[in-house]
Amino acid sequence: MTDIELRSDNTAGVAPEILAAIVAANAGTSMAYGGDALTARLQETVRTVFEHPAARVFPVTSGTAANALALSAMCPPWGAVLCHETAHILHSEAAATSMMGGGLLLRGIGGEDHRMQPATLAEALAATRWGDNHQSQPRVISFTQPTDMGTVYRVGELAALTSAARQHGLRAHLDGARMANAIVALGCRPADLTWRAGIDVVSLGATKNGALSAEAIVSFDDAVSDELVYRTKRAGHVTSKMRFQSAQLVAYLTDDLWLRLAARSNERMRQLGDGLRGLGVGFLNRPDVNMLFAQVDDTVAIALERSGLRFYRIRPGVIRLVTSWQTTEEDVDRALGAFARALR
Repeated sequence: MTDIELRSDNTAGVAPEILAAIVAANAGTSMAYGGDALTARLQETVRTVFEHPAARVFPVTSGTAANALALSAMCPPWGAVLCHETAHILHSEAAATSMMGGGLLLRGIGGEDHRMQPATLAEALAATRWGDNHQSQPRVISFTQPTDMGTVYRVGELAALTSAARQHGLRAHLDGARMANAIVALGCRPADLTWRAGIDVVSLGATKNGALSAEAIVSFDDAVSDELVYRTKRAGHVTSKMRFQSAQLVAYLTDDLWLRLAARSNERMRQLGDGLRGLGVGFLNRPDVNMLFAQVDDTVAIALERSGLRFYRIRPGVIRLVTSWQTTEEDVDRALGAFARALR
């Protein structure tokens, strides 16, 4: 019997609709470097989906590239980006943002539930020596939505934080590697979670949710967009055959495919979470989306691994479980069976 894959949504395959779009894009020839009809269609698709007539989209090949390029276009080298102390850009991207941004500083801020809170943001802003050239000046606030611990910012919470930051002249960035999962969990529109909530630029994830290798920067700020035209080229992300990235993203955003795929992975996590609670397993986080951190001792973790369950050990006593669009009900049932046996 095959292993039960719960390490990451990155391990899943490509959604059939997206594979079909890639094959269709392979017919004939097309202009290179984004001068093709599919990339033009992507531009219009993004404006429709996000309900913003001036939005501009820049396809890139990874989430790290999307974050680093977006933030480098938003923040000067002497500036600072404020983010939660557990943010992916701070801990899991090898200082890419600082490198792309010419040395800009990432400053982690605390906050319960793995999210920045109004009080912790206020403390960070109050502690800044504004106008002092001995200290990096905050210029951007960046949110991971959902967070790296599987929790989400509510729309009102996000809007309140961006509003507070805006009073000090900060732009707002959203790391949306699993943004579709957050939209489904909140039952909101993409616009509600982005520009209507005060977000200027989004790193839009697709690869974790059914794409082959396609992410995008979506900018609602004309000045940032103008700079990204050159920064993406300089960083090697204006790809020759961009139509294949654009084809993926058009298919992803058409007919709510991205939301349907995310709904599937969220539902599998809901089933898994309910089952684990029934078995008495404790959680480190509230699994708002398709990711949870289960509290099990190492003997249980070893037994689970021997049963064919694949997951990441985060630290002694904590394992991470992630469902994907490809996770089936049978996978969840088998995982719960493995837990039941390991906990005896």
